[in-house]
Amino acid sequence: MLKRVLKIFGTFIVSCIFMFYMWIIPVHAFGPASSPIYNGIDVSVYQGYVDYSAVKLAGIQVVYIKSSEGISLIDPYFERNYNNAKANGLYVGVYHYVRAKTIEEAKNEARFFVSLLSGKELDCMPAMDFESFGNLTVNEINEIGIAFLKSVKELSGKDPVVYSNSYTAKYIFGGEITNYPLWVAQYQVNAPDSNGNWNTWAGWQYSDKGIIGGINGYVDRDYYTKEIFLSDTAPLPDVNPPGTNSSLNGTITIVIQYGDTLSELAIKYNTTISELVRLNNILNPNLIYAGNKLIVPISNNESVDSSNSDTNIYIVKRGDTLWGIARRNNTTVDALVIANNIQNRNLIYIGQRIIIPRNSNNRYILYTIKRGDTLWGIARRYNTTISHIVSLNNIKNPNLIYAGAILKI
Repeated sequence: MLKRVLKIFGTFIVSCIFMFYMWIIPVHAFGPASSPIYNGIDVSVYQGYVDYSAVKLAGIQVVYIKSSEGISLIDPYFERNYNNAKANGLYVGVYHYVRAKTIEEAKNEARFFVSLLSGKELDCMPAMDFESFGNLTVNEINEIGIAFLKSVKELSGKDPVVYSNSYTAKYIFGGEITNYPLWVAQYQVNAPDSNGNWNTWAGWQYSDKGIIGGINGYVDRDYYTKEIFLSDTAPLPDVNPPGTNSSLNGTITIVIQYGDTLSELAIKYNTTISELVRLNNILNPNLIYAGNKLIVPISNNESVDSSNSDTNIYIVKRGDTLWGIARRNNTTVDALVIANNIQNRNLIYIGQRIIIPRNSNNRYILYTIKRGDTLWGIARRYNTTISHIVSLNNIKNPNLIYAGAILKI
């Protein structure tokens, strides 16, 4: 009996000691910056077409959209995602995937990022997604990160937010970077891990396998607080992309191709969206049509090549070769090398922008087949016939086409 009493008493003493230490030692909390919590998602080209009316009906309030990566890669669904999300009344933010390895590259990437946002109205802070470090030291990572963040703030006038996984936020990022709000990513936990650099989060990406109406397949799920929102939602200022020529005195006329956007064309021709709008009296910068002509400015010392009015841009993907790109686009490796000033024809990079010269005697547009497409639907959409598409693409079985394949139309 005495042993039992002693055992109970001992357990009581241990519990009291534990409670005492829990009371006198402060517990570092890492939770949301405030309440209420807003339901959100973040999207990129990998989600394909998104039905934002269905997304909103599913209870989503905030969407972060990938705009760009590195110094030249524009997410092909960026403009569509931005316009459709805005049209359906969602709070919109935009993020850029940083690949810089120097401070100067970080500043150029920030300029590229902000140039894509010229004239757009953001509800949420522009986000830095910096997680590709290579052989950089921790000090170099932080120098590059803060250079990007400061440049975004300087160019856009908007306060940015830092997107990071929990490990990087805790063990790599530090110093001035921690003065910016944090959008942290950590999955399969009830709350993000405690973090000595940030006391709270403005965003938490809690899953990469969300299922939401209006989206085919998985999508990242997020929680956000009011700290993610911009206090100033005025349109972003017009910013020139990196390397923009300052002395523009001449113009050329190009033909808009299917899939072109003003932001991509502004970058391609070293100009700005507002300048294209002004030169062409465009009423809606988000609405341009394939086949229409567009006046673009050129510098006084830039040679005008008539092939510029008949070109297309291709973004290099994993596994691409110049031979394969040339074959798919009905041109030659030599033509690609000349048009792009390529020094080593065996060395191209994922995300690299390749100018595709077009054959003026055989004009066509390129269409990437999407899930659910049929030749009948594509032919109807482009006012042509199935037999013409079959002939132009040497299709053996008109009933068998593959998502991701490229058609000449």
